[in-house]
Amino acid sequence: MAQYCFGIDVGGTTIKCGLFDTSGKVLDKWEIKTRVEEGGMHILPDVAESILRKAKDASIPAKDVAGIGIGVPGPVNEKGEIPCAVNLHWGQKCIEEELRTLSGYPVKAANDANVAALGEMWKGGGEGARNMILVTLGTGVGGGIIVNGRIVAGAHGAGGEIGHACVDPNEEEACNCGGHGCLEQTASATGIARIARRMLAQSEKTSVLRGQEITAKAVFDAYKEGDQLAADIVSVFSDCLGRALGNFSCVVDPEVIVIGGGVSKAGDVLIQAVEKSYKKYAFSACRDTPLVLAKLGNDAGIVGAAKLILDAVGS
Repeated sequence: MAQYCFGIDVGGTTIKCGLFDTSGKVLDKWEIKTRVEEGGMHILPDVAESILRKAKDASIPAKDVAGIGIGVPGPVNEKGEIPCAVNLHWGQKCIEEELRTLSGYPVKAANDANVAALGEMWKGGGEGARNMILVTLGTGVGGGIIVNGRIVAGAHGAGGEIGHACVDPNEEEACNCGGHGCLEQTASATGIARIARRMLAQSEKTSVLRGQEITAKAVFDAYKEGDQLAADIVSVFSDCLGRALGNFSCVVDPEVIVIGGGVSKAGDVLIQAVEKSYKKYAFSACRDTPLVLAKLGNDAGIVGAAKLILDAVGS
């Protein structure tokens, strides 16, 4: 019976790698550079080479490896294929087939945000739950939905694209996806800063935010200090996010909603603000669903990828 597996999280700059035992204990973790030149043709060969070297150095025979789980930034279908991954310079690619051929191990691939959700469910903020929503608030807004312990990927691999739910149909600026009024335009770090700049321009209120670089962190730091304009900005942000999560919850009926990403470093004040709005909009049966902070940080992707392959092979 297999004793080990590998979890891989492919990012645009670095690839995070982890060696796990089948209980989910991380035995080793490391990073390699993401070589996106020449259409990203080196990425999967580099991953395979790094894994095989690690297995050799640790004297792990192939028969003891359950396989490789891998999360990538883009929609992945049930066959392990991705139509494109802009940040990796990939077009159509059969990830599972290619990495399986290169490594000799079984491979399971999925979208990176969905994989992170699986990690948080297994060993993080949603540990013990089987039904969970993860929302990650970073440069953009990502997310993942877990139902009965399984990733909801959907027909096109786009399940859990929480950031592109329309929350403001009157928004005139376009989102990076080409749509208008996406949650990402309001609830991401860049979105919060955008709201702050608009409100600073429209308001005459005194604020510690005036005259400094406007970032999501600066907004929440000012909010914690009792700055009224910062409180107004946080109110707009939390109302949009709370309403969106209320809508998602009446479809998924999660046991827990986990909030991660860089913005979540604001901590409990963020949870309290969003929870207040969430309770206002959520369906009665879902109103008491707890909102909690993610726990795994940058390790969520590799942990979830390990769980992905273990589920796939039945370990």
